[in-house]
Amino acid sequence: MASHYKHLGIFSDLVDEANRQGNVFPSASPGMETRERIKGILGFNRQPEIPLAVRVERTWEKDGCAGEEISWWVGYGPRTHAYVIKPLGATGPLTGIVALHDHGGFKYFGKEKIADGPVEPVKAVVTHREVYGGRAYVNALAKEGFIVLVHDTFMWGSRKFPLDEMPREMQELAKSVYRPGGLDAETDEIGLYNEASGFHEHLVTKYCNLLGTDLAGVVSHEDRVAVNYLLTRPDVLPSGVGCIGLSGGGNRSALLLATHDRIRAAVIVGLMSTYQGLLDHNVASHTWMFFPFGWARYGDWPDLAACRAPLPLLVQYDEDDDLFTLAGMQGAHKKIAAHYRQVGFPDAYTGQFYLGPHKFDMEMQAAAFSWLKRNCP
Repeated sequence: MASHYKHLGIFSDLVDEANRQGNVFPSASPGMETRERIKGILGFNRQPEIPLAVRVERTWEKDGCAGEEISWWVGYGPRTHAYVIKPLGATGPLTGIVALHDHGGFKYFGKEKIADGPVEPVKAVVTHREVYGGRAYVNALAKEGFIVLVHDTFMWGSRKFPLDEMPREMQELAKSVYRPGGLDAETDEIGLYNEASGFHEHLVTKYCNLLGTDLAGVVSHEDRVAVNYLLTRPDVLPSGVGCIGLSGGGNRSALLLATHDRIRAAVIVGLMSTYQGLLDHNVASHTWMFFPFGWARYGDWPDLAACRAPLPLLVQYDEDDDLFTLAGMQGAHKKIAAHYRQVGFPDAYTGQFYLGPHKFDMEMQAAAFSWLKRNCP
C-alpha cells in the first residue's frame, strides 16, 4: 500500500511513481564526478568569480574587535556590503572564516543578524539573535583568533529587492497577513518586508530557473565571490579558509564546501537531513536553496555535503528541531559517516547532536569554534 502524505493528499502515490520513473535520492559517492554534477546542476559558475570595484566603506574598533565594512559589485544588482572582523591588535595573517547568515524568513538584514558592526543592532535583530544564544557569534569567533568575513548575499540586506519593486499583489498579500507587533514603526517595516519577501522568493526562483540556474546556484555564486575577496587580503593566510552557518547559512556552507576548491573545513548547523526524511514533514518550511533543481535525480542532501570527503566537516544537529525529523537527521548522519569511512578518513567527519530546538547556542558555538581551531588552523 502506498504511503499517505498529507501535503500531497490524493496524489500521495506521486512519490512511488517518481521512484518508478527514476529512483530519486540515490546515493552519490564523494569525489570529482559528484562535485562536477553538483556544479552542473547549480550553474552560474562558468565565469571568473571576482569581486569588482572593491572599496572600504568605514572602519571601527569596538569590544575587542577591529572591523571594516567592505563593499564590492558582483556584476548585477546593487553593491554587496560585508563586514570583516578580527581581534583588535592582531598582527600578521590569520586564518580566514566566511560566516554565512541564515535565511530565517528574515531578508531585511543579512550580515547584521550574526555580526555587530559599528552601530547598535535594531530591536528586530536583537530578537532574532535569540537563536544564537543572544549574541553576535561572528564577533565572538573573531576574538578566538580568526579573521571573519560576513556578507549579504542575493536577496538579503544590501542585496535585497526593494519592497516597491515586488509585484503589487505580493505587497497586498503581505499586508493582509502581517500583524504589526506594536513595538515601533521600524520593527513593523522590517516585519512587513520579511513577510512580502517570503512570497517574492517563489517568483525569484522561477526567474533563476528560467535563466538556467536556481536560487541555490545564484546564492552560492555570490558566496564564492566573497571567499575570493577574503583570499585577496594580506591579513588572511593564503592556504584556504573555513566556512560556518546556521540553518540557511548551513545550507550555504554545504554548497560552498561542495563548489569552492579553497574551502578547507566547513561547519553546517541545523541544516541536515535526508530528503526522504523531509517528505510529509518539512518540505513546505524550507527555502528553495535546499532543493537545487534536478539534484534529487543524482543524490541526497548528505551526499552533497560529503562530496569533498575527506575534507574536515562538522555537522551539528538539534534533536528537537521542528524543521526536521529526528529520523531524517539520524539518517543523514549515518550517510555522511559512511562516506567518510568509504574514503578511509572516518575521523574527518564529526556529527554532534544537541537537545533542544532549532538553534546555534553558546554550547554549540563553543564546540564549533574549538573544532575550527583544530581543523582550520
